[in-house]
Amino acid sequence: MMPVTQFSAPLSKLSSPMRAEQATRFKLYTYWRSSAAYRVRIALNLKGLPFESIPVHLVRQGGEQLSEDYRHINPQGLVPVLLEDDQALTQSMAICEYLDECFKDYPLLPLEPLERARIRSLTLQVACEIHPLNNLRVQNYLKQKCPGTLDPVDWMLHWMREGFAPIEKQLVHCANKSSGYFGERPGLFECFLIPQVYNANRFGVDMTAFPTICSIVTQCGKLDAFKQAAPENQPDAELV
Repeated sequence: MMPVTQFSAPLSKLSSPMRAEQATRFKLYTYWRSSAAYRVRIALNLKGLPFESIPVHLVRQGGEQLSEDYRHINPQGLVPVLLEDDQALTQSMAICEYLDECFKDYPLLPLEPLERARIRSLTLQVACEIHPLNNLRVQNYLKQKCPGTLDPVDWMLHWMREGFAPIEKQLVHCANKSSGYFGERPGLFECFLIPQVYNANRFGVDMTAFPTICSIVTQCGKLDAFKQAAPENQPDAELV
């Protein structure tokens, strides 16, 4: 196992503000601008589960996630990793569903099977159809293999627009007009949508074509669970 202190910020900065006074059973290897880690932070906050953040810098020194020590924790060399009693869980979707199965307070999915499937479908459209094409390692590969012939940012913008368009169409028909979310309250889908829209705004995607998505993002932005999970509020945030 990698020594925790290698990637740790000062302990006073690490505890989640949700229930910082309580002892934590979770440690989250994270990076402030990682959308996958952002998803898990939201889920933990929605469920009121305190956690210790262990920052892993994805850029410094070629990427701390690629070090031999970190690959002992996650052989993929990715964040997030959630540690519970020294048991490591990887992949944000698996982590969020694990949390939902083990901690019944604030369910992230509805009870009815058809609705659960619909929310999983929307969630996977973000996780599998948009995010992988915009991942940091894909960007780095494009820069190395297509210098001067393909703009990695244009690539990202294209696939984000392509991914948001069908999600918007589905939300127009299915979003809960009374709550402002997809369902009665934010859950698994919003855990994945909000980080992807953060990335879209960061790189300048014109979101005016997706008003229902924007409405959901606005509603979520009012909630502490989302505010506290936001990149700019993380202990390793680099706001310059």
